[in-house]
Amino acid sequence: MPLSFDAHQLDQFLLLGSIVTLAAILAVRLSSRAGLPSLLIYLLMGVALGEAGVGIVFEDAAMAHAIGFGALALILAEGGISTKWSEIRPVIGLGASLATLGVVVSVTVMAVAGHLLLGLPWELALLLGAVCSPTDAAAVFSVLRVVPLPRRITGTLEAESGLNDAPTVVLVALISSGALAEDSILEIVAVIVFELVAGVAFGLAVGFGGAWVMRRIALPSSGLYPLAILCLATGAYASAAAVHASGFAAIYVAALVLGNAELPHRAATKSFTEGIGWMAQIGLFVMLGLLLSPERIDGQTLVFALVAGVVLTLVARPVSVVISSVVRPMAWRDLTFISWAGLRGAVPIVLTTIPLAAGVDDAEQLFDIVFIMVIVFTLVTGPTLPLLARLLKVAQRSEPRDLDVEAAPLERIAADLLQITISANSRMHGVEVGELRLPQGASVALVIRDGESRVPEWRTVLRRGDELLVVTPRRLRARTDDRLRQVSRGGRLAQWLGNDASPADD
Repeated sequence: MPLSFDAHQLDQFLLLGSIVTLAAILAVRLSSRAGLPSLLIYLLMGVALGEAGVGIVFEDAAMAHAIGFGALALILAEGGISTKWSEIRPVIGLGASLATLGVVVSVTVMAVAGHLLLGLPWELALLLGAVCSPTDAAAVFSVLRVVPLPRRITGTLEAESGLNDAPTVVLVALISSGALAEDSILEIVAVIVFELVAGVAFGLAVGFGGAWVMRRIALPSSGLYPLAILCLATGAYASAAAVHASGFAAIYVAALVLGNAELPHRAATKSFTEGIGWMAQIGLFVMLGLLLSPERIDGQTLVFALVAGVVLTLVARPVSVVISSVVRPMAWRDLTFISWAGLRGAVPIVLTTIPLAAGVDDAEQLFDIVFIMVIVFTLVTGPTLPLLARLLKVAQRSEPRDLDVEAAPLERIAADLLQITISANSRMHGVEVGELRLPQGASVALVIRDGESRVPEWRTVLRRGDELLVVTPRRLRARTDDRLRQVSRGGRLAQWLGNDASPADD
């Protein structure tokens, strides 16, 4: 029977959607001040709108599965476009190890615990381990953006959260379809390897091919470039999925290539995809909240969720991090923080919609366990990250994110215009413009202080709260950015302190 949707229903939908979206956007401010991922507020908004609150009934697991995958694809696209390759390249090996070897270890530990401690059947225990293994980029970085950390840690967490969705999606789909019981381990491994390798290949082809095309066409409006970039990334997802390769691997790799390519209007593209990513997160989390039926939650579900969360947080995650670090050893302080910062968010809950849609026995119980576990342990781990960073001394007071840099492209001369804000923590306060010693060809074009702009001289002294406009050739962008951050952290003596304070070495 075809669905009907008249203009009056559209008006109601738009009104409710606008109210919910605006409330969710305002919640971002609240969650950032509290040090909590905004996903928790979005999930609870969905629960409040559901059958236990406003009364909206949503029980279509297949639709939730499809919408969830679409939203995750957009979130991964935004993550890839906004990720700097220079930041994750030194730790890409560890990130890839956490996304593969770490997933295997985590699944194994959680499956054994689920079967032996919780009495779950092996199929459900394996599903519990698989859906709980991936970290969530939205959850991790909504908290970490307020925690001052070196790039070796943020790069590792970012690479892991971008790469570990693909293998876990494949694994959960195989378990839910019953393939583990029918096929040999070798066949399962071959399928997973094929999907990942083929997905990466599609992503690289679309990324480099799309970048080549975008550099050679002249679109009539700058607003079309962000749309084209996003369409290329989603095209990589769809084309890979059409041949049963990993669409998530394809879209992340394609977006990573496109986001780091020399393309027109990169700043506008990043802002546009960031907005799309936020919309996808809001819609995804609210929908998952709607899918929960609070009356199903009983004492046993709560106990299972708490036990699973303790095992995941205190056993499975630390063991997987330590074993994965064999590819790139790191200090125990770094590994401890990475273990605790492996926040779970929408991804584990979305993955539970796969067995729900496939009709796996007790899939609703798995959904409820994972939902409660994500909420409880995000509340426990998220707010404690700043304190843990200070206790472990993985971030020093001289390493805050005290230099806000935005870039606008100057296409005709292949240059970028950097907007620098000197915060209260920056040691750039009191430094003269000439003492910045920027790379030859880069210069401070304007200083804005107390709402007034002035063209700086060599002896102009910079102050807290100043905004600088720095013009730099694009080929010198990385060196200019690093030099500004060195001075921000080391002051006028940064030149003689060497590169120890350089973010490239963090």
